[in-house]
Amino acid sequence: MEKSDYIFGLRAIIEAIEAGKNIDKVLMRRDLGGDLAKELADKIKEYGVVCQKVPVERLNRITMKNHQGAIALLSPVAYNRLDYLIPQMYEEGKTPVVLVLDGITDARNFGAIARSADCAAVDAIVIPEKGSASVTGDAVKASAGALFYVPVCRERDTATAVRQLKENGYLVVGASEKGAKSYVDVDFTVPVAIVMGAEDTGISHEVLRLCDELVSIPMLGNIGSLNVSVAAGVMLYEVVRQRLASGFTRG
Repeated sequence: MEKSDYIFGLRAIIEAIEAGKNIDKVLMRRDLGGDLAKELADKIKEYGVVCQKVPVERLNRITMKNHQGAIALLSPVAYNRLDYLIPQMYEEGKTPVVLVLDGITDARNFGAIARSADCAAVDAIVIPEKGSASVTGDAVKASAGALFYVPVCRERDTATAVRQLKENGYLVVGASEKGAKSYVDVDFTVPVAIVMGAEDTGISHEVLRLCDELVSIPMLGNIGSLNVSVAAGVMLYEVVRQRLASGFTRG
């Protein structure tokens, strides 16, 4: 990890949070105590920064300098809030496309998905706070810079985000091998949220139950599934195909 990717030390992290630095998450030693540690914990709560309690060995793997029990990992971009973006997209007259990533943990897959998302004019990508790849330098590199253009919303959990999208008129379509319907048999010309799950476990059971449609991509060869970034590209370009056929233009 490059030195520019993190900040260490309690006071330095507090000042970074107050200054509005783009912080991906703060790693804090599990047994950390003291007044300054409490002040940092209060700032993390006040500003809604993601925090993980970790063993000191995790911190020492990042730097052996005097980190004082806390390291802030920086994000190359600022995260957006879904509750802000939803009305904004409608106010701009869009028929939005949102991509929800449920448990995608590999930064290279995340970056490749974001690259396809930008090419397909996706309006936002949603990821959960925990159990997900985040916007790191590796992800930005894999996205060929697309993560600088596609807004990323990091929400408390995927199910809450999906409920919010449904409440605001989105058709929620889950890509799953359990889907009885082909991905080409869904109307993607309406406001839509496409959910992609982890390669090993797929979409979580709670989110599966929330989907309005479950669709599958036909597998005609010997391998039973596509890489998730490829599958996301297939889904997104069906959206593009349908919308171009219906006279949509970008935005």
